Amino acid sequence: MRLRSDIFVSALTRRVFSMGGFAAVERRGADQAGAIFIRLRHRDGTEDLFGPAPQMLAAEEGGRRFERRLRAAQTEAVEALMARELRFDSDLWLIELDIEAIGDLFEVTAEEG
Repeated sequence: MRLRSDIFVSALTRRVFSMGGFAAVERRGADQAGAIFIRLRHRDGTEDLFGPAPQMLAAEEGGRRFERRLRAAQTEAVEALMARELRFDSDLWLIELDIEAIGDLFEVTAEEG
């Protein structure tokens, strides 16, 4: 059984704050099963965007896995991608993080190339 979205987000934000970072819920989605997107802001003004990994890459034990959708992108690119995602899923979550490194905060699928 997968952890509810609201509980996952709450745990993630608490962990970020405990590590000395900043986290904010930019958009609150469906409590039970809303898709979660994570916006990681870098000090140089660029951002990484993580979204739900495809189901075939999802953790078997019910955990959540993410894939990097954008790397070192400008804010406008992140905003445009999120606007497209919102047209398809109005129940999604958008979490903003400002932390040096994500470490083991959430699981990211292996990137090719």
